[in-house]
Amino acid sequence: MNLQERDKKVVWHPFTQIKTAPLPIPIVRGEGAYLFDEKGKRYIDGMASWWVNVHGHAHPYLAKKISEQLFTLEHAIFSGFTHEPAVQLAERLLKRLPDNQSKIFYSDNGSTAVEVALKMAFQYWSNKNSVKTKIIAFENAYHGDTFGGMSVGARNAFNLPFSKLLFDVIHIPVPVKGSEKETMDALKKAIAEQEIAAFIFEPLVQGAGGMVMYSEKVLDEMIKHCRENNVITIADEVMTGFGRTGKFFASDYLMHKPDIVCLSKGLTGGVMPLGVTSCADFIYEAFISDDKMKTFFHGHSYTANTTACSAALASLDLFDLPDAFENVHRIEKKHDKFLQKIKSHKALIDARQLGTIIAFEVKTEEHTNYLNSLSEQISAFFISKGIILRPLGNIDYVLPPYCIKDEDLDYIYNAIEVFLDEL
Repeated sequence: MNLQERDKKVVWHPFTQIKTAPLPIPIVRGEGAYLFDEKGKRYIDGMASWWVNVHGHAHPYLAKKISEQLFTLEHAIFSGFTHEPAVQLAERLLKRLPDNQSKIFYSDNGSTAVEVALKMAFQYWSNKNSVKTKIIAFENAYHGDTFGGMSVGARNAFNLPFSKLLFDVIHIPVPVKGSEKETMDALKKAIAEQEIAAFIFEPLVQGAGGMVMYSEKVLDEMIKHCRENNVITIADEVMTGFGRTGKFFASDYLMHKPDIVCLSKGLTGGVMPLGVTSCADFIYEAFISDDKMKTFFHGHSYTANTTACSAALASLDLFDLPDAFENVHRIEKKHDKFLQKIKSHKALIDARQLGTIIAFEVKTEEHTNYLNSLSEQISAFFISKGIILRPLGNIDYVLPPYCIKDEDLDYIYNAIEVFLDEL
């Protein structure tokens, strides 16, 4: 019995319709921007294994530092105890994060980082004896699969079975080009009419929503208005962090900084699960009290996992090297050049790019969304070419590890042109 057959007997895969999906491809090793199956076929990882891999697969430095940590301390309880990797990582992240961030709270992944942020915001107001329970979020948003994350996300295929169980959220339009005033007016109206606890957003790029992009200028204005009206702002940088938008964090484009920031995905270089929620000092101070009921009662068994923190520290070491952002800017320029070439293609509704992300919205008779049947056609075509891309319905995108070679990018671009020409 081969690996695919064994898998089918015992494994349930994420975001997969079991009845119609092809058998999963057995991957046995990785190297740089490549993954290899059990037959030795090589695939270019064009979407960084769900946006997590930034330095490349099986990176020797990451493997070395993680291995060293495993021989010292693999994990320790983090309530009442601490350890060097967690403290050092917090110190180094705060040097990279916006200047207003002062504390780091650890969790396990992007969804839990968001859940922590929402609970911080809600309990901040509770600790202040203020009744503020409404959240503002963008339409089309995706903030994870926990119940808080689903609540502030769009009501769509991801969470429809749970819709009656989610808390009520004020969703406002995404400020894409031409809709900035509509969005700003909706934000102002919501803040004027209701007691708003927080505004959560994916800065500049909505990932799972279809790589929808918008300007930093309008987001700056929105954060400024929230601050003037005592509304906490939460930046979900789970996808946009660690160079994806061309800067270390998408928040680096902003003059007005968020009060809370959520991180995961590229945090450990794509090696291990780890979540981080950072906050401004005024939020942390609201939990310091003689009243034990004002404690932040949230935690995970693997909070601040020592090995994962070590992986994140090793990843930051690699980001400190000059070639890390040289590669980010190289990809950015390559993407932009291809965008100029392809954006007027007759098969496209739109093409857009920011940093190392380039996305293509393909014309289709179906409504544009995650369940668009073109998705399977796109995936199968690129797999046949030895390229791993996982489209969001009829929206295809390239979001590679930063070590990807120019010739591999050109190969992907050429395959995209062939696919569009055949439609």
